[in-house]
Amino acid sequence: MDLFEYQGKQLFAKYDIPVSTGEVARTADEAVAAADRVGYPVVVKAQVQVGGRGKAGGIKLAANPDECRTHASNILGMDIKGHTVEIVWIERASDIKSEYYASFTLDRAAKLHLGMLSAEGGVDIEQVAAETPDAISRIHVDPVDGLDEAKCREWVVAANLDAEAVDGAVDLLLKLWRCYVDADADLAEVNPLILKPDGGVHALDAKVTLDDNSVFRHPEYSEYQATQVRDEREEAAHEKGLQYVGLDGYVGIIANGAGLAMGTVDIVSQVGGKPANFLDIGGGASAEVMTGALEVIDNDPAVRSIFINIFGGITKGEEVANGIVEALARIEIEAPIVIRLDGTNAEEGRAILEPHLSDSLQMQPTMLEAARQVVELAQARGGE
Repeated sequence: MDLFEYQGKQLFAKYDIPVSTGEVARTADEAVAAADRVGYPVVVKAQVQVGGRGKAGGIKLAANPDECRTHASNILGMDIKGHTVEIVWIERASDIKSEYYASFTLDRAAKLHLGMLSAEGGVDIEQVAAETPDAISRIHVDPVDGLDEAKCREWVVAANLDAEAVDGAVDLLLKLWRCYVDADADLAEVNPLILKPDGGVHALDAKVTLDDNSVFRHPEYSEYQATQVRDEREEAAHEKGLQYVGLDGYVGIIANGAGLAMGTVDIVSQVGGKPANFLDIGGGASAEVMTGALEVIDNDPAVRSIFINIFGGITKGEEVANGIVEALARIEIEAPIVIRLDGTNAEEGRAILEPHLSDSLQMQPTMLEAARQVVELAQARGGE
């Protein structure tokens, strides 16, 4: 669950992380009124969940009401990498002496949290990592031990920040760490983290991704759910309780488990196809769940074939098969379907599916064979 910058800053403020005073506006009039309250000069910032706002003209400095109105009018409605700007954040402008980069995220390979800090902020961290990897100071944090002041200070010193920024950076990063952990975030990033002329260290931006699976611990996150930007497919899937991410291909994908769904997306790509989505139906494959998944996939006009990839674990193969059969009896699917069913009681499940197989409902014994067939079917119907 990605937050807008203003939401990230509001979250940071709860942990006493220094952020700029600001207000949200949805019209030019609201922007000017907000700027009058915040105090000039202000920065008018497009609120979209994608990078590159500044290069696209979505961040502008305004010294007075007329400039604020002009910038807000130009930015609202702007398209930035496919995202339409519906909200701007009016923020008191900050004097900047130096810019840095800081973040916490999860290093899944190491099974540890990862902190990254660089004296080269304000630019794409990917560019810094590719061109000058030594400019990024990294620290792994064991979730059991956490991050203490001594370890944090060592990390900050290794990043070669300005000497006058060290104490402020240590203080801010310890607060950012607490925010990252307590808020169940997957990412807490500040770019740029700035040193002000008065020596203060300040979060000038906020990029936060929260773990959807932690919502039961955070009922207040319902306000963030309400502002999530989804396309029509994603909204339909969300209403049905499905984990769905829309892609730009033509092979619809249904799998049980996030890992298997990601693997299915990868293998479809490897055999020359283009996935239309990532859809994880979770641990169950009942008729209700399968019906909902097929409806979401089939309503995507780009989909030319559907790959149902199920590995039975707790959910047994015959239950999966019965769910698929019943779902197909409830709805009419235009795109041909290829099924791969393996795992617990897979043979029983395949036996149930066998009488229903046809040109439009096919089954393959392996994931690779199923991927090849579903791509062939899609390409025969007009896919690339």
